[in-house]
Amino acid sequence: MRIVVVGAGIVGASTAFHLTQLGAEVYFVDNNTPGRATFAGAGIVCPWLSQNRDPRYEELSFAAVRYYPELIASLAAAGETGVDYELVGGLVVADSVQELDFVVERLQKYLEHGVKEIGRVQVLQAGGPKELFPYLDPGLAGVYLSGAIRVSGESLRVALLNAAVKAGAKQLSGTAALESERSGNAVVGVRVDGEIISADAVVVAAGAWSAHLCRPLDLRLELEPQRGQILHLTVSQGQTEALPVIVPVLSDYYLLGFRDSRVVMGATRETGSGFDFRVTAGGVAEVLQEGLRIAPGLNTATLTEIRVGFRPLSKDGLPLLGHPSSTAGLVIATGLGRYGLTVGPFAGLLAAKLALGETPGINVAGFEPDRRATG
Repeated sequence: MRIVVVGAGIVGASTAFHLTQLGAEVYFVDNNTPGRATFAGAGIVCPWLSQNRDPRYEELSFAAVRYYPELIASLAAAGETGVDYELVGGLVVADSVQELDFVVERLQKYLEHGVKEIGRVQVLQAGGPKELFPYLDPGLAGVYLSGAIRVSGESLRVALLNAAVKAGAKQLSGTAALESERSGNAVVGVRVDGEIISADAVVVAAGAWSAHLCRPLDLRLELEPQRGQILHLTVSQGQTEALPVIVPVLSDYYLLGFRDSRVVMGATRETGSGFDFRVTAGGVAEVLQEGLRIAPGLNTATLTEIRVGFRPLSKDGLPLLGHPSSTAGLVIATGLGRYGLTVGPFAGLLAAKLALGETPGINVAGFEPDRRATG
């Protein structure tokens, strides 16, 4: 079968890679528009403390974490060993231990139900979190869980695309449009800058741009871009790659370390932003204020880079994943919002299976891409 994947963010890259592993003839198309969510993503993989408590999302995200080691091993076997992926553990911090009781209760409940990927859970008295993340306020207490992961989304995306190309996938650069039958009830390929690529199925994994791509088919996705501004800081003489991630539970803000003395601080969640690709004074001030409040040790760090990305945000907070009810030959895979690097690699596997007519291996009911949100 010939499958065309539109979009080369984390979901599209994963879909293309998995399609090659499943024996398909693969084309993937991307126009490298600024604002790719993957490039600006934090890379915190810790779904057990997600703000999305929907059981359908929990099933999907927990399975996604379990799949990560297998995927990293598959990429290594394909010669892609440069993925920055580390089990570093995570911290939830607060002014007192009492504020964190609900976090401990939630993690213990999951552990009792066999979610062993959480790892070890430990309550830390005031000063304990600073011992693990030295830039934190010494007065903060915390909860530590050893299972949290840090991943560079861009390194993973590039590895997936490289492995797909090695396996025979063909890369096209340009603006894509869906080609349908005259009736409009079935997609038969993609037009890329005037050239038609016929296909047995098309996967739309174009992130926040997916809604625009589907609109000519009169297919309305309840999806919008949410701008995120994320700051990259450089510290002097810092061993930052092994720092635990500061998981956003009591607020929307996080911290995590990468190689080369880099600490990432984020992020704004600007719903209604449209595709306004700007760094704003208010956005930077917001992130710095909240980040430095809990990590005053970063006051002297160098502000090295500011990244802007557009999260594909669905109306009800659940992914758009599956076949639209009225359009044959099409799979939609987007709408992961703030959890793209947690779920995206696994969502790509599911999208690949759906495009080939295979059973995805997990229940995707409730993620129908043309559903209408209620409530």
